[in-house]
Amino acid sequence: MCAAPAPAADWIKHLPQAGKIERIEAYFRGHGYDPHRHDTYAIGHTLSGVQSFRYRGAMRHSLPGGTLVLHPDEMHDGHAGTDVGFRYRMIYVEPALLQSALGGKPLPFIEHAISHDPRLFAATGRLLQEDSDHRDALARDDALFDLANALQAAAGARRSRHVADYPAAERARQYMHDMIGNAGGVGITLDALAEAAGRDRWQLCRDFRVLYGTSPYRYLTQRRLELARNLMSSGTRILDAALLAGFADQSHMTRHFKQSYGLPPGRWSAMLGN
Repeated sequence: MCAAPAPAADWIKHLPQAGKIERIEAYFRGHGYDPHRHDTYAIGHTLSGVQSFRYRGAMRHSLPGGTLVLHPDEMHDGHAGTDVGFRYRMIYVEPALLQSALGGKPLPFIEHAISHDPRLFAATGRLLQEDSDHRDALARDDALFDLANALQAAAGARRSRHVADYPAAERARQYMHDMIGNAGGVGITLDALAEAAGRDRWQLCRDFRVLYGTSPYRYLTQRRLELARNLMSSGTRILDAALLAGFADQSHMTRHFKQSYGLPPGRWSAMLGN
């Protein structure tokens, strides 16, 4: 019996969000993404084919049946491991959402980015499904709690000598969200974040990395990129979206866009059918 022919073109489909969790399904026949990193967990299932990527100095290959877990701020790329391409579903989970269940513990880390733990596969599957449960806030929170615990179980305990001040880091994070609507948060400084947090600026930087997987600067940049993406999705020109989101110009935004998503904003928009 012959296999079904592979699609002729790459595509990305945004699934309905599960609360604040972004969800996508995508297909790539060959090259997918240039090296990039983002400040969320990228967790998902390969649905067909071989999903190959370089991660922490080694080539990895994700197949159907396992769970792919990319830690925040870790560089990776993506391409098809065979000629038939690969299809996958992914959720992008902000560490702040997991911290509501972890309570200030260090973020779980899956050493080789691919796990075969059945608890993690099941917990991820709940959030990847297209069903009406995601409209129910309680169901979403329950699924998120299961995911946080499954990640911890699959990763194992991590020892850390640094005791992070979770409330202080969360005050700094909320301050950035409060300010992002003001020209993309232009003018936010580390001193201003430290004042909002009530924490020494360098202690805050260390806490932020432990709790949210990235630096305050990178976190703010990602929020600006999210704003730019939302503007472009609603029809705003790339240049105007860049300026409204607080970037100096279009090239400034494009550089950060490629670093975070592995493709330029024009190609990203075209793949969505915009």
